[in-house]
Formats: sequence, structure tokens, C-alpha cells
Amino acid sequence: MLYIRTDMNHTIATGHVMRCLAIADAAKSIGEEVTFLLADRQAEAIVQDHGHSVIILNTKWDEMDSELPVLRKLIESRHIKRILIDSYQVTAHYLSQLTAMTETAYIDDINAFDYPVNTLICYAGYWQKFDYLNRYPNTALCLGPQYAPLRKVFSDCPPKYIRPAAENLLLMSGGSDPCSLLSGLLESLDKKAYKRIDVICGLYDTKYKELQIKFAPFQSVRIHRSVNNIEHYMNQADVSVSAGGTTLYELCACGTPAISYAIADNQLDNVKFFRDQNIMDYAGDVRENPGRVIHNLIRSIHLYRENPSLRRKKSQSMQRLVDGKGAERIASL
Repeated sequence: MLYIRTDMNHTIATGHVMRCLAIADAAKSIGEEVTFLLADRQAEAIVQDHGHSVIILNTKWDEMDSELPVLRKLIESRHIKRILIDSYQVTAHYLSQLTAMTETAYIDDINAFDYPVNTLICYAGYWQKFDYLNRYPNTALCLGPQYAPLRKVFSDCPPKYIRPAAENLLLMSGGSDPCSLLSGLLESLDKKAYKRIDVICGLYDTKYKELQIKFAPFQSVRIHRSVNNIEHYMNQADVSVSAGGTTLYELCACGTPAISYAIADNQLDNVKFFRDQNIMDYAGDVRENPGRVIHNLIRSIHLYRENPSLRRKKSQSMQRLVDGKGAERIASL
């Protein structure tokens, strides 16, 4: 039995839970049952929809040290052998106490402090900047995009078909869109230039219905919310726009040329890595200047639209980086 400790809510959105679900699904496919440990019921339905068990701790998601007594009782009563933790709310005290109780693995991408765990996972392309190899001589390390925890549908994707001119756009903002970038971008786009513009709003995007009403007159624009088959939209898109989370690794697996932007501090290293590797264009941090980011996005979209050789080059670089088997590798540890 694998136990996973993570959370989801309006503040931290869906990213942690989604990548944990990919690992859980991979574990289940090789015969291992999975139970999620959640502070509250925010993620309960989505986890159960994937066929995994849930234990609600009834604790504060942003005060994880206070839940240690609850976890100790669970570990003792259920004879828990290992726990995978995915949360930015952990402390060194929390992890050291938990590691004293059971085997621990932690997913990191921000290097907040030294993590006292048995296994450390960092699938970010920029993992080398954290000097893990020297700092963790006695810790099992899973480093690099080959460990990106993606769902099975992103494994071994075929080469992307590159159209002469981009016909389909995919616009995404992650779990939420606090700066209303999607609305501003849609307003600035030449919507008649594309056969289809799919807009994916996150579960916590408060502007979803507003977008539906505002852009209903445009036949090419389709507004969706928290879809469970994002790979379908990625595969049919010629060009995509996305915030800088794990979605960028999904786009890589599909080979869908992408332009990124940042909406949170923990995305900055990610978007800059892809930019520096000449894999994806980076339009900027939307929190600083939304207008400039939208301008940069429009410019890149236009460039990509008429340049199939550029899209092909980007697509090939993306698929060389990510093969989509990271969740399987983590589940098999």
C-alpha cells in the first residue's frame, strides 16, 4: 500500500493533487493500492473518481506540523510502510518526524530547505542548480524530466503532426487565473484567423462563466472547465499557451509547441529553463505587467502560426526531453 499526503484548494489549486494522481494511477496499474491522506475534503471527489481510497485528516492544510500526532496514530494503526509527500507547506521538523516513523519520499521543485527524507524527487529540468548530488549523499535521488509524473496517456506519444499553418490554438491558465489573462488574451487575438480556439479554465477559475458569455458570439472559441482529457486538446492544437506548471511537461510529451508565462514564484525557474533550452518561448510574469505578457504572447503566436519549420523544431526538442513515463518510474521505486 502506498500512502500519499497532499492537498488541493483555492489557494494552492490542483497541481499537487494531479501529479500525485498520475503516480497513484501508475502504482495501481502494477497492482499496488493507494490511499490519499488529505487535510480536508477539497480533493476527495477527484481522488475517488480515480478509484483510490481517501482518509480525511481534519487538519489545517497550511499548518502541517500540527497534524503529526494524527499521522503517528495512523502509521501505527495501519502499519504504514511508506508515504509520498507533495506539499509546499512542509517543514524540516515535519519531514524529520515523519521519516522517523516510516519511509518517506518528497516531491520538490523549489529547494526551500534541506529535506530529511529517504527519497527526494525533483523532475524539474533545472534540478542541477540545487546541487542535490553533493547535498544528499545518503538519500535516494530521482532527478530530471524523466521523472515528470504524467498520466499514462502521455507515455510514448507519437511525433506531432505539423500543419503548414496553425489552425488550432489551446489556451490554458492552470488551476486558476488570478490576473484574468485568458480574457485579455482572447480580446487581443484575431479570433477569425483560427478554426478552433480551445480555452481551458481551471477548477478554481472564477471567470469561467463570464468568459463563456463574453465570447459566445465567436464561433471558433470554445470555453471548457477542468477537463479530464486535456491530452485530447493538446494533441489537436497546433500552438498552445500555458502557465508554467507540470502542464509544460505534458505539452512536451505531446510535442505541442508552447508559449509559457508565469503566475507564481514557483513557476519562474521552470519557464526560464524551457526558455534557456530554446524549447519554449517565455512571455513573462503576468503579475508584473499583464499587458506586456499578452503582447508577447500575441507576437509569439503569430510567429508560430506561419512557421511550420519552427513548430517542428520546437516539437522535436520537447519530445526528446519528456517521454511521459515518469509516473511509472516513481511508482516502481
